[in-house]
Amino acid sequence: MSTTGEFERRGHSRWVRLTHWMIALAVLVLLYSGVAILMVHPRFYWGQAGNDLMRPLFEVPLGPNYHTQQFSAQTPFLTGPGGAATADRLAEPWNQNGWARSLHFLGAWAFLFGLAAYLTLGTLTGHARQRLLPRRGELTGSALGQDIKAHLTLPMPAPPPGAPYGLLQKLTYALIVFIALPLMVLTGVTMSPAIAANWPVLLDIFGGTQSARTLHFFSFSVIAMFLLVHLMMIALTGPVRHLRAMIVGA
Repeated sequence: MSTTGEFERRGHSRWVRLTHWMIALAVLVLLYSGVAILMVHPRFYWGQAGNDLMRPLFEVPLGPNYHTQQFSAQTPFLTGPGGAATADRLAEPWNQNGWARSLHFLGAWAFLFGLAAYLTLGTLTGHARQRLLPRRGELTGSALGQDIKAHLTLPMPAPPPGAPYGLLQKLTYALIVFIALPLMVLTGVTMSPAIAANWPVLLDIFGGTQSARTLHFFSFSVIAMFLLVHLMMIALTGPVRHLRAMIVGA
């Protein structure tokens, strides 16, 4: 049986490499198609309902539909303030994202399969516990501060690819693998009318379809930021050897 030291000295396992590339490619497809979908309606709400006649929580400055709401005077359905209203649209919005929705749906299946495989194998093999989760004595303010300082110092140290990971790496990977990616999956399926109809508890958990969409956007933003920083770290610490290690394992 391998010791912990032997486990940490190995390169990336074959299953880690396969699931890494499956998840990475799926995330790129989801980012690309997700931005196209967002361009159609770059406004976000909280609760169950959300449309152009409602005040959004915030609006993303993206695409031709940003700040282009043109409606006639609103006519209330019911008497009293705050009730539902209707209005005629004076200009047709840009709405050419049917291909993006289909691509997003297909990419989501590949992403879900890769993430499920990674989490399952990571739990069964001890990969998550030994490589991704910080150990009891590591979670100290001084250790975290030293790790952050090392990442901000140029030229950046170039450790061998793979484990053992530093504290900042472990915390970041744990945040992405165990929180951001699962949250993106759950909020994504909550926006599906068919799934929400069969599992209405999802709407209760996230507070409605529009709340799920808003949380989906934030999880997407965290993952996109992680991807950008991840690629920057690879570029600063030897992109060729990191790429080789993730392809051939050493």
